[in-house]
Amino acid sequence: MQPRNLFKISMLVAVVLALSAVASAQVSLLPNYTQTTTIVPPGGLPAGFDISWVDSANQRYYLADRGATPKAGAKPTARIIVVDTQKNQYLYSIPSSSAEVGFTGPSPAGAPCNVGGPDGVVAIPQLNQLYVGDGNSTVKVVDLNAKAIVATIATGGKCRADELAYDPLDHIIMIGNPDDTPPFLTFISTDTQTVLGQIMYPATQSGLEQPVWNPQTYRFNLSVPATGMNLGSVDEIDPIAMQITNSFRITASPAGLALGPNQRVMTSGGIAIDGRTGSVLAVITGTAGPIVGDEIWYNPGDNNYYFGNANVGVINAETNQFLGYITGSGGHSIAVDSNNNNIYVPVTGVGIKVFQPTRK
Repeated sequence: MQPRNLFKISMLVAVVLALSAVASAQVSLLPNYTQTTTIVPPGGLPAGFDISWVDSANQRYYLADRGATPKAGAKPTARIIVVDTQKNQYLYSIPSSSAEVGFTGPSPAGAPCNVGGPDGVVAIPQLNQLYVGDGNSTVKVVDLNAKAIVATIATGGKCRADELAYDPLDHIIMIGNPDDTPPFLTFISTDTQTVLGQIMYPATQSGLEQPVWNPQTYRFNLSVPATGMNLGSVDEIDPIAMQITNSFRITASPAGLALGPNQRVMTSGGIAIDGRTGSVLAVITGTAGPIVGDEIWYNPGDNNYYFGNANVGVINAETNQFLGYITGSGGHSIAVDSNNNNIYVPVTGVGIKVFQPTRK
């Protein structure tokens, strides 16, 4: 997922966004968050990165880093960066050497579609594995014991396999190919590491974004950006039937998506809906306008949503109250460890910034 085309909506909302950009200097800053450190992996973060993920049970942070554009004839330096979230220390990268199976790296200039990767990443602690979307329309399976890619699963597209979510009940991964025409979803068994089936969206659909697993409805929810007169939706998807069972229309083009408490689903644009019915529960506006998040993370440790953006927006999940921004944080990717409430925000050319609520 990339922080582009987040709000392909009406001209009225486009005007609102333009005005909010002007007002960005007036963001409400949260005084009770402190940057505690910056983790700089070997080689830094010189170029693009995508989704990040925290496995709070094992206190590990994973970042999909595409690396810099390689020189002619050189292999990409793309990798998964692994960080200890208890000590806030860089641990290692996958792959660990150019001799191993790796990721595609940045999308080449002039490519007909985005073929850069790694992209989405999700941890499956029970298997001690990561599933990672890659730029060549494959899913790479990472064995965390071996610290290496051990399987490659093709989704059959021409462009990147992007964001994904995991159904632990049925052991199914759902991943989107947002840049193919038509865009599509692929369902993968983590038991056999084989493709179970796919859902094709209309060729006119512009992209697919962040999915989440809803354990109460036994369904995936998926952010579907605005296309034409459709202002955007959150689609409900049955992983067994591999069918769209509902499409909850909203009034903003969603990118980030997170499941909070009591079946509250938060979308980018600050629109909270009921994950069972799609009913709009709240529309939350920040001090600089709509709260945009390419990746949204719900942290049960402090019961807040965090919106990945240049200024990280924070919303309380219980009250749906906008709390403010963490300023200078940097990018579209975000993840939080619920054990210590450490907030991880990668920033190009800087490293992984770590923020924490100030202890009272």
